[in-house]
Amino acid sequence: MINYKVKQGDCLASIAEKHGFSWETLWNLPENNGLRRKHQEPTILLPDEIVRIPDRREKEENGATEQRHRFRKKGTPALLRLQVMRPAEPDEEQPSELTGEEAPEEEPLEVVEEDPPPPDAEADEPWADAPYVLNIDGRLTEGRTDGEGKLEVPIPPGARKGRLTMEPGTEREKVYPLRLGHLDPITSVSGVADRLNNLGYHNGSRPTEMTPDLREALRAFQKANNLRESGEADQATQDKLSEIHGS
Repeated sequence: MINYKVKQGDCLASIAEKHGFSWETLWNLPENNGLRRKHQEPTILLPDEIVRIPDRREKEENGATEQRHRFRKKGTPALLRLQVMRPAEPDEEQPSELTGEEAPEEEPLEVVEEDPPPPDAEADEPWADAPYVLNIDGRLTEGRTDGEGKLEVPIPPGARKGRLTMEPGTEREKVYPLRLGHLDPITSVSGVADRLNNLGYHNGSRPTEMTPDLREALRAFQKANNLRESGEADQATQDKLSEIHGS
């Protein structure tokens, strides 16, 4: 049994792939019960947490000789799901927004933009039926978003960096840098900051303790979503933040 210490950028899918397992095997391991109780979902881990990894065992499969047999590794590839919000026109002072939604076995997502101003929640609209180019660790995928501005692309479980270009080659071209595996749990201060950063309410920093700037960002988010403006990441705020962010 291996005690693996989580590093920033790790998720259960990438850890499992590195050690030759599916994420379900590690997630359902009795020795990882503490992680399941703490996080409820397998997509997001905190640095320095311990994931228990069992010893690998050989498995035999019967098959006829002189025939081709196909085997598929469970959990590969992962799926990256995004919803893209259309930027406001230049004469409107509205920011762009990018939210991420992940299937249970995918890499968690974080999109970092520097010093984004708070958005007007009523001005948001999906970037629907728009062409895009997604670059994941140098692998390019072209496609179009659906009617809700969403896209879904298979990616390697160990992917770390990405870049999404919307409407490439046009005047409306917009580039979003992606950092995969860096989104902390919503129950942590850094996880709250991550999501507020992605939605444009915070200043781009990732504090591990509550700061005056983060409290102001929380109040702005709470006001935009008809929540009590406490400046605290209470359960109602966490739930709404996860809902709007998509993870």
